[in-house]
Amino acid sequence: MSTTKLYLVRHAHSVYTPDELKRPLSERGTRDARHVTELLMKESIDIICSSPYKRAIETVEGIAHHTDQEIKLVEEMKERTLSSKPLENFDEAISIVWGDPAYSFEGGESNHTAQKRGVQGIFKLVEEYNGKNVVIGTHGNIMVLIMNHFDEKYDVAFWKELEMPDIYCLTFNGLELQDVSRVWSQPAEIG
Repeated sequence: MSTTKLYLVRHAHSVYTPDELKRPLSERGTRDARHVTELLMKESIDIICSSPYKRAIETVEGIAHHTDQEIKLVEEMKERTLSSKPLENFDEAISIVWGDPAYSFEGGESNHTAQKRGVQGIFKLVEEYNGKNVVIGTHGNIMVLIMNHFDEKYDVAFWKELEMPDIYCLTFNGLELQDVSRVWSQPAEIG
């Protein structure tokens, strides 16, 4: 096994709709997605994957076009389901599930369940694309749950500090995580 780099790309800002699957990027999100493309063009990307959710796909579409690749959809990279119905206070709900990793709201995934799904997806990608540089369009909560599996410093406070979009590169030697580095930088303001 050789070195594999996974670029976890938290999706850019999206227009809120209750339809998780088809929620598109906002105007700002579309602009930021172009910056994601510019940053990833410097990274010798071999493979492009994404959550099946539109906002994640749209965030990595630019690098897919640039490298002339199809985006491979990876179900395990979709956002964690917090609840089957809208919750009154999202921030409070997030604090509850991070405070008790086994707890889940009705129809939702606990941190344990979502993390297990995400980590299985990551290991599958590392094995399938061993030695490659892989972009993965994903979501904030599942991304941090995956990172938390390897190091508990990636917690709810870390999640709250994430940008939208954001990029973290996880470098694996075989199935062992060697390094985590942030790739994201804010685009320069124009005019």
